[in-house]
Amino acid sequence: MDVTIKTALISVSDKTGVVDFAQALARLGVKIISTGGTAKKLTEAGVNVVSVDAVTGFPEMMDGRVKTLHPKIHGALLGLRDKVEHTEAMAQRGIEPIDLVCVNLYPFEATVAKPQCTLEEAIENIDIGGPSMIRSAAKNHKFVTVVTYPGQYTQVVDQMRDNHGAVSESLRSELARAAFGLTAAYDAAISKYLNANAGVEYPDRVSIALTKESSLRYGENPHQTAALYRLPVSAEPSVCNGKLLEGGTEVSFNNLLDANAAFELVKEFDEPAAVVVKHLNPCGCAVDDDICVAYRKAYEGDVVSAFGGIIALNRKVDVELARTIMESYSRFGKALGASGFFAEVIIAPEFEEDAIEIIRTLKTWGGRVRLIETGPIDHAKIDTGECDVRCIIGGLLLQKRDLAGWEPEALTYPTEAKPTPEQLEDLRMAWLVAKHTKSNTIVLVKNKRILGVGAGQMNRVESGLLAMKQAGEEAKGAVMASDAFFPFPDNVENAAQAGVAAIIQPGGSKKDDEVIAAADRLGVVMVFTGKRHFKH
Repeated sequence: MDVTIKTALISVSDKTGVVDFAQALARLGVKIISTGGTAKKLTEAGVNVVSVDAVTGFPEMMDGRVKTLHPKIHGALLGLRDKVEHTEAMAQRGIEPIDLVCVNLYPFEATVAKPQCTLEEAIENIDIGGPSMIRSAAKNHKFVTVVTYPGQYTQVVDQMRDNHGAVSESLRSELARAAFGLTAAYDAAISKYLNANAGVEYPDRVSIALTKESSLRYGENPHQTAALYRLPVSAEPSVCNGKLLEGGTEVSFNNLLDANAAFELVKEFDEPAAVVVKHLNPCGCAVDDDICVAYRKAYEGDVVSAFGGIIALNRKVDVELARTIMESYSRFGKALGASGFFAEVIIAPEFEEDAIEIIRTLKTWGGRVRLIETGPIDHAKIDTGECDVRCIIGGLLLQKRDLAGWEPEALTYPTEAKPTPEQLEDLRMAWLVAKHTKSNTIVLVKNKRILGVGAGQMNRVESGLLAMKQAGEEAKGAVMASDAFFPFPDNVENAAQAGVAAIIQPGGSKKDDEVIAAADRLGVVMVFTGKRHFKH
């Protein structure tokens, strides 16, 4: 059933496009009711407006807290036009039906995102009348059109123009669904803020407000559907907040997971760093004073696994770096046994225009690669309050993000031999890479680049053997990191046999004494961090 719009109530905080919208409604013969700042703006633009207090017979009061919470407003929205009892009650009380409500809400999330926001300011930006009108209109969308986003204005006006001033049932239903989504997200943001302000980490009820960013081709596998949703007001440089540059093929579910894994690791380093990730695990990582050298060293860490991988960089991609990436196979990889090279995603803080042109044209695969630009990496913008959310069937597991990084003041040195400054730098890198690798994990590093990674194995010994096999002869003089403690000396013995010179691990095993004794007997340096980095 189509419903002709005769009367509209407009009251918005975000006034983007509202004058044009109101003018278009007025030209279609719609009577417009409005409040406060919105009424003033529309009047100044020449739109004839009826004030809310003229409708209710009751003045706005209490600094605007009370203005639309009135039976003549909510009766006009909730009354069923096809039910005699409702229409008779409306007529008896002089309630004129309102056919369209255009409301968006006080900017609560933007307000609380400001560093100096006080509790009082936050409370004053909790909208009450707006959500009430939205919910009333959305509940009665059989008769009422509810508009909550400036992006909906054109759609409504176009349909009214094409339909003699009426809005279709399907559009009213669509707008009502969006409206309830808005109020749910708004309440979730308020609840989150108030809990955080009270120091409540895990409240009895949790609502996660997300906004759909895009549909994806499919999920992890082609038979699974998928979409990307964004958390509100996150300023942290990330894959989700990054800009997907033009060109390339559509980004996929797996691309986003892998790009996130790669970028979160490269963010750990202040010096120029490059990471190559395959199936959520780093197969290459290196740091250097020169970002091009760092990339080359990262790629050379495992040229076979790098095929079809994700490249993450913490510096701008300029022409030289673009050429280095695109020529990886011909310049470095072929001699190391690679059968070819291409990247699924390159993610970096910035891309020069000329560098983009090189990526897109130098190799045939460059036209397909997805380029994600995140903006500058600012560690001050890391959202320490955001939770890591994992799904299990029927529920969610929430935990605080693992933001523990390199903490030199917490290190202890239980072995007789102590690390050299150079070894300590490699141990730092190995430890940070282990943090971002699936457990059980062993990482070998030398000269600030990965030599071998053993990830996701059911026992730590197997992970160590895989890492050492990949490193080969280069394991001599390398350092090793383990994301969790050694329950037995076996990994230390295998590492020493391969020539590993130093090991970093959390410590805390019942058999630490045996592990330390083995290291001393074999002349291996050991460092304890006191923290583990399981990543399931």
